Amino acid sequence: MQLPLQKHEEESDPILPLINVVFLLLIFFIMTGALHSVDYFNVDPPSSSSEVQASLDEMVILVGGDGRLAIDNREVDEVDLQLSISDKLAANAGAVFRIKADGRVDAARVVELMEMIEAVGVRRVMLLTLEPEG
Repeated sequence: MQLPLQKHEEESDPILPLINVVFLLLIFFIMTGALHSVDYFNVDPPSSSSEVQASLDEMVILVGGDGRLAIDNREVDEVDLQLSISDKLAANAGAVFRIKADGRVDAARVVELMEMIEAVGVRRVMLLTLEPEG
């Protein structure tokens, strides 16, 4: 008795599930890799024992070690910062602003910046710090 020969439809069929898995992994890594926002310039905040955590919907003002200012991932001067803050306050009167200052910035400069922000009409200003090591 002679059995009929079976035809192989295509040779690439065993490869399709592998390609699907590779594309699923690619999509997974693309989606999970984009969860961290990057500051406009490098800021190394001082450490603190406070346990209050920042939320993502609050406005963060960056103060670089050389005194540069940034908000919304763009560098601004003091006048532009005040204008940006007043625009954000017009959209959300209860907005909370956080200052993320480099640890090398003079404390008087940070206090001056906080007073300037409060003069625009901000009711709540917070200073971001790192948890102490150990």
